[in-house]
Amino acid sequence: MIWIDCNPQVGQEMRDVHPFLVLSPAAFNAKTSLVIGLPMTTAEYNSDNPFAVAIGAATGRKAHKTSYVLCHQPKSFDWRLRGASPHPLGQVEASPFAEVCARLNQIIQLHA
Repeated sequence: MIWIDCNPQVGQEMRDVHPFLVLSPAAFNAKTSLVIGLPMTTAEYNSDNPFAVAIGAATGRKAHKTSYVLCHQPKSFDWRLRGASPHPLGQVEASPFAEVCARLNQIIQLHA
């Protein structure tokens, strides 16, 4: 996970700095300066969003909130130009990560 600035944004897209679950491998990220992944949020209205996966409690000032990965908003960002930095939690645990991948696969159907 990293922190990344989602600005500029348009319409209903997420804006400002948010956690981002990186799905692309480190070798790809380093070679291209891009990361492919999913934005994360603590917005409570995602509790009944069928495309959001709850991955546990947030940290810091939002520690009392649930953190959600938004599987319906895959994005690619230039992590260098957007000043990305590592998230203090590091990685999502295996079970929620598998659920995120399964939910994303329902949307984009990578596996036949």
